[in-house]
Amino acid sequence: MKLTFLGATGTVTGSKYLLTCDTKTGEEIRIMVDCGLFQGLKQLRLRNWAALPINPKEVHAMILTHAHIDHSGYLPLLVKNGFSGKVYCTEATRDLCEVLLLDSAYLQEEEAKYANKGGFSKHSPALPLYTQEDAQKAIALLTPVAYEQEINLGDGLTARLAPSGHILGAAFVRIQDHKTSILFSGDIGRPNDILMKAPVRIKQADYLVLESTYGNRLHEKTDPKIKLAEIINQTVNRKGVVLIPVFAVGRAQELLYYIHLLKASGAIANNTPVYLNSPMAVDATAIFNHFKNEHRLTPEQSHALCHTAHIVNNVEESKRLNNTKGPMIILSASGMATGGRVVHHLKAFAPDPKNTILFVGFQAAGTRGAAMLEGADSVKIHGEYVPVRANVEYVPNLSAHADYAEIISWLGGFERAPKKTFITHGEPIAADAMRLHVEEQLHWQTIVPDYLETVNLD
Repeated sequence: MKLTFLGATGTVTGSKYLLTCDTKTGEEIRIMVDCGLFQGLKQLRLRNWAALPINPKEVHAMILTHAHIDHSGYLPLLVKNGFSGKVYCTEATRDLCEVLLLDSAYLQEEEAKYANKGGFSKHSPALPLYTQEDAQKAIALLTPVAYEQEINLGDGLTARLAPSGHILGAAFVRIQDHKTSILFSGDIGRPNDILMKAPVRIKQADYLVLESTYGNRLHEKTDPKIKLAEIINQTVNRKGVVLIPVFAVGRAQELLYYIHLLKASGAIANNTPVYLNSPMAVDATAIFNHFKNEHRLTPEQSHALCHTAHIVNNVEESKRLNNTKGPMIILSASGMATGGRVVHHLKAFAPDPKNTILFVGFQAAGTRGAAMLEGADSVKIHGEYVPVRANVEYVPNLSAHADYAEIISWLGGFERAPKKTFITHGEPIAADAMRLHVEEQLHWQTIVPDYLETVNLD
């Protein structure tokens, strides 16, 4: 086996791995694990437009760990450029990808259209990275498999998926041939998440590709409801708007459930209007309610989650929200404020000090979310700078990623150390910190790979 790191090195986005395996006939089988978009810093986003160092037509199959765009969002472009193999994933990942990939393509088209109309693109005409037609072709290749079902990749090469607890349908991917096995962690969930079940323990793999999003941080142990209630009540008392950029899959559902709990307990006013302004999050919430066996909520709790917010059904209603006076709470995608309806809400609400912009998930370097958390007094939206006078808050312990202590605890389930552990999917400081934690606490051999590096797996 040879492993090439096509993304998620030095960054938390663009997850792509190529596993090349020799066959008995002397040919090669090429399997990709994940196919994510780069997000954040411009030099990373430019990689989305650069040709991959492989021919997509020569990739035999793909396996997705989960549906988030930084793990699946490049797939329509890969298909556009010639990939036609099966894309194995869980059933929930298939359903979520149908929503996310179409939405991603729609945003690509709309941003190109908006740039051409506004004349603020350096390209003439501005073109989308891919279209909704490309996304539909990619969705047609999604091949759902059950957890622990053996996937035959050819010539004795097999794969299995196991629940990783990150979001609905998220999985660890274990691939092996007749002599070598490798485990891809994808994103690892938390053991005590309010919605998702704990990640399963893995006993053995010869090689491990390990995420490190929170490799240098520990989540706060306090109940996030306390800080949420405090932020909401302060903003409501100012008759302001609480704008929460959310990841449509995972964080939107968690926030809705927490807001339900706060209202039910009287911690926030029961008559505070709540709006869910993300068609993608609405669809994802319905999918969450469908896969009842994959999360912790009872049917009654799921019903309450689904009825916590008023659903914003169309663009006209979304625009009207921008002219609506507070107090109110708006949940809108995307979670790092990189696109979608939340960007238009930022233009409307960020300049007013009565309002609050509340972040509840990881903010990658180069995103508007990261800039606002670092104290930026303005952010660039649609070619112009918008002042940020609203309060900017952060509730970090709502993350769907395990912190470094939770990852170390999960690694304790291995019966023996992998030959090598590759630390990926983390910004440089976080990845190196995770490397140190694994080496010092477990005494495992670790490597932080470089972009496009290829390693031989003995």
